[in-house]
Order: sequence, then C-alpha cells, then structure tokens
Amino acid sequence: MKYNPRVSSSRRKCRKAHFTAPSSVRRLLMSAPLSVELRNKHNVRSVPIRKDDEVQVVRGSYKGREGKVVQVYRKKWVIHIERITREKVNGSTVNVGLNPSKVVITKLKLDKDRKALLDRKAKGRAADKAKGKFTVEDVAAAAGGPSLQEID
Repeated sequence: MKYNPRVSSSRRKCRKAHFTAPSSVRRLLMSAPLSVELRNKHNVRSVPIRKDDEVQVVRGSYKGREGKVVQVYRKKWVIHIERITREKVNGSTVNVGLNPSKVVITKLKLDKDRKALLDRKAKGRAADKAKGKFTVEDVAAAAGGPSLQEID
C-alpha cells in the first residue's frame, strides 16, 4: 500500500532513485542493525554505519567474524572490515566488501553528533510505544465499573 503520493511505486523509478542516490542519501541507506545489548541500552534498532564502529558479520561465508570498520565505500554500497581480506592472484591482499545490512554493530564510535542522533531516535521510539496503549485502570475508569484491584 502506497502512503506518500510523492513517492513512486514504479520498480523502474525506485531502482533508478536507489542506484543514482547521492552520498548523503546512501549514508542512510547503508545503515546496520545494532546488537541486542546496544539496542536495549539506546532504545534504537539501527544506525548509519561509520568508519570506526566495531561489527560482527551475521551472514555469508565470513559469518561470525568480528572487526573494526576500516572504510565505508558508499560508491560501491559496501563496507570494509579489518582482517576480512582475500589474496589476489598476484599475491596482494585486498579488503572484501560486505553489505552493511549483513553485519551487526557491536560497539559504536560515539561523538556528540552520534549521541544526539541516538537520543533523537530513542525519543521518537518512546513516544510511539506509549501511543495507543491502555492500562487496566484506564479501561476500568472509562467503563465506570470497579477496577480489577477493587474486585479482589
């Protein structure tokens, strides 16, 4: 279901928008999920990946490997992680590009801008959690009858 009338649902237009996206938009598209501990701590599910974050690979032949992000290669839509390399035919070693969605961030490099981003996202999620939730007391008060605690 399409909600925003200004965004196309055409496959051709969506693919063109994705692959010709500027670097600022690619930063957001190249986000990675946080580990369970970080998710509970910051109340945020995913953040755009950056250079000195520590990650763990969760998919592919490098699954389970951990390391620090050496480079976020936005032009190629990949990230390079230290110690995840392969040897070329001529003997030189090169970093293997991995999709950021196939890694989990285990340690964030926090500066004041990143802290502000986490706080802003957490505040939005906290507001969403409270929205539309009714407690037992709210329902009893609206019905006009005794609450469940009074019945006991």
